[in-house]
Amino acid sequence: MTDAEAYLADLAGMHAKVWPSGFAREVQYPQGEVTLTRHLAHWAETTPEAPALIYYGTRISWARLDADANRFAALLTVRGIAKGERVAVFLPNCPQFHVVFYGILKAGAVHVPVSPLSTPDELAYVLKDADAKCLVTLDSLAAVALAAIPGTMVQEVFSTALAEMLPEAPEINCPASVASIAKPCPGTTALLPAIAAMPADRIEAGDLDSPAALNYTGGTTGMPKGCVHTQRDMVFTGAANWSVTAGKEPSISLSFFPEFWIAGENAALIFPLMTGEPLVLMTRWDPLGVLQAVERYRVTTVALVVDGAVELMNRADFGDYDLSSLRRVRVVSFIRKLDADIRAAWKARTGTVLAEAAWGMTETHTSNTFTTGMQDDDFDLKQQPVFVGLPLPHTEFVIRDFETGAILPFGQEGEITVRTPAMFKGYWKRPDATAEAIRDGFLHTGDIGVIDEMGYLHYLGRRKEMLKVRGMSVFPAEIEAVLGKHPGVKGSGVVGRGDPHAGQVPVAFVQPADPMLTAGDLDHWLAGKLSKYKLPEIRFVEALPMTATGKVRKAELQEWVNEKEETT
Repeated sequence: MTDAEAYLADLAGMHAKVWPSGFAREVQYPQGEVTLTRHLAHWAETTPEAPALIYYGTRISWARLDADANRFAALLTVRGIAKGERVAVFLPNCPQFHVVFYGILKAGAVHVPVSPLSTPDELAYVLKDADAKCLVTLDSLAAVALAAIPGTMVQEVFSTALAEMLPEAPEINCPASVASIAKPCPGTTALLPAIAAMPADRIEAGDLDSPAALNYTGGTTGMPKGCVHTQRDMVFTGAANWSVTAGKEPSISLSFFPEFWIAGENAALIFPLMTGEPLVLMTRWDPLGVLQAVERYRVTTVALVVDGAVELMNRADFGDYDLSSLRRVRVVSFIRKLDADIRAAWKARTGTVLAEAAWGMTETHTSNTFTTGMQDDDFDLKQQPVFVGLPLPHTEFVIRDFETGAILPFGQEGEITVRTPAMFKGYWKRPDATAEAIRDGFLHTGDIGVIDEMGYLHYLGRRKEMLKVRGMSVFPAEIEAVLGKHPGVKGSGVVGRGDPHAGQVPVAFVQPADPMLTAGDLDHWLAGKLSKYKLPEIRFVEALPMTATGKVRKAELQEWVNEKEETT
């Protein structure tokens, strides 16, 4: 038995002791291990009139969604898009995104999602890197799209408008940015009329193992790289997460997470297809709309960022809405971190328990761990540092030395490496980067973590973010988690600055929730919660720089630190 085999055998024994009661240890495929588009066709055949999507009151049945996806697949085919060619999707959340996504997969083409917040240069980079032949965009984004396509391989731009899918009288609050009047888009092809002109005959040119998506990483180290994913990756991710769902009773989910982001793709485009249940889709985060939607549609399942949960509870009208249908509420700790007080307040107001969502990466189709069933007596929150739970079935984690790759003992910090059936097949057109990232079947993530003596995984942050203060390791994620527990802190981001004596010093950029909060107040409060060498310099900011997916832009914070050092 090799060292790795012995390590994984020991870890499996630990997991057997702590695995939540009643949760599957094997992946269960509700409809079998078939393509995502075959799942869609199944629900169109068995529950044709049931709603697949509810969009501000517009209901789209499984039959209609499947038929429109077939029509879009046919449209791509007549436009000369061959199997394996790339189609870029430059859209916010909307029903058209779903039609296009499934249509691309049906045609055997490759889905390339791009953030709708991209500039022309950022969009052009992805279009060129992916060699995209076709682009689908929104009327309000058409100018950006048309500015980006010169010099690319894009042959046609399809455009659509949110207004085309909104009901005359929305059933829940519809923000003005969503309820905008459709704009003319010269130089583009109107998407929905083009789809309507095509036959709805079933098309299934895609398969489980051909490239199905290029999901671009955020580009935190160099330019973004496209992660090649297949439909098998997608279906495994959906089935594995369903397998560790507490209870299998019928559900209605709500999602506003951006669908270009792989976590949003999972939540809105993959998970609902596992069991054929309706999705309440929102184009963007809207607290009033969320409350109204939960009450009106009897939503059972929703994922929030922690800040969003707090924002909801702080509303004067929070108690006016019937949220009794909620059963599963997951949160992601991006800026504000989940703590026992926030959980207790939410439980008192709604009767449900906030649970941290998961650890994951674009490369692994994210959602690779789970924390369900680990909340009794705040067990998960009492584990330090950041607790991300247990691996999904068939997913294996090993902690290794960054330099040598040697397997480290349980309880020792090192690089998180992971092996999962949802692993990307490589970085698009970057074989050297792929070979560096995937070694002996394990993805070397660049994340720092530890597996404790019970077998739980803890996440400490990116290696490049780790600070060395007087020779000791300091993890920004830990400082941010502690700051997030202060009631006067809305959010924070921690980076380092060079220091001739300490080597590095942590610098915390803090967005205050309380205008009366002072740096001295925070210094005093932190002194009782962090070791002296971990105590950060406090710098208040009106707002933190954010990515499109709600994460703090650490690179920009680092630039702020560097700029100040240069001027002093």
